[in-house]
Amino acid sequence: MSGAPPSGTSAPGTPPPGTGAPAAAPPVLEEPHVPAWRLFSTLGAGGALAGLLLVFVFQLTQPAIQAHKELMLQQAVNEVLGAPERYDTLYLVDGALTPELPDGVDERTLDRVYHGFAADGVPVGFAISASRPGFQDVIRLIFGYDAATGRLLGMRVLESKETPGLGDKIEKDAAFTGQFAGCEPPLVGVKGGAGSAPNEIDTITGATISSVTVLRAINDAVAHWRPALDAYAREHAR
Repeated sequence: MSGAPPSGTSAPGTPPPGTGAPAAAPPVLEEPHVPAWRLFSTLGAGGALAGLLLVFVFQLTQPAIQAHKELMLQQAVNEVLGAPERYDTLYLVDGALTPELPDGVDERTLDRVYHGFAADGVPVGFAISASRPGFQDVIRLIFGYDAATGRLLGMRVLESKETPGLGDKIEKDAAFTGQFAGCEPPLVGVKGGAGSAPNEIDTITGATISSVTVLRAINDAVAHWRPALDAYAREHAR
């Protein structure tokens, strides 16, 4: 019949048999608009909370950290002064040493040394802190000094981040640290085994920078403190 679609075919616009209706297009989802102020307020609140937590943890742990540092300092002072019976803290005020803390002055702002005494009350020397940049970071140490003879009594590294196995020998190598007792500043570093003079220290092979830094820190500290130490020793020897 004219006008009828052939058998097995579909009229134009009619989906093939068995295919059903045309598939609907997926809906387009629009992302919700978040105001900029809300993002900034969220980030700000999170940052403030993190800051408060850091402050809380710091304040909570600070007393324990400070107590540990004080204990380590006491042990170091006793070591470099040869286990004195007691020691006094002396503050540097206007170029002179005094055991009295000036009124209204925070002791943390003042340089200080520690004056050790034997059991019979005889002074044994001063424990002096020193620091200087090393190979990795600042090296902090303490050493004993006898103002009467101008010689060292001992040395101990308090803080160091030098290379493990090399630079850290300045605090772990007894052969190196044991050389300082009896030496007379200004110290001079020499190659291992070559030291013979009273002011010569054998440096550490492979850690020359670290070991020389220790010598320079001591030399600088002695030059800085010697006038005040000598004056205080003379005054209290009478």
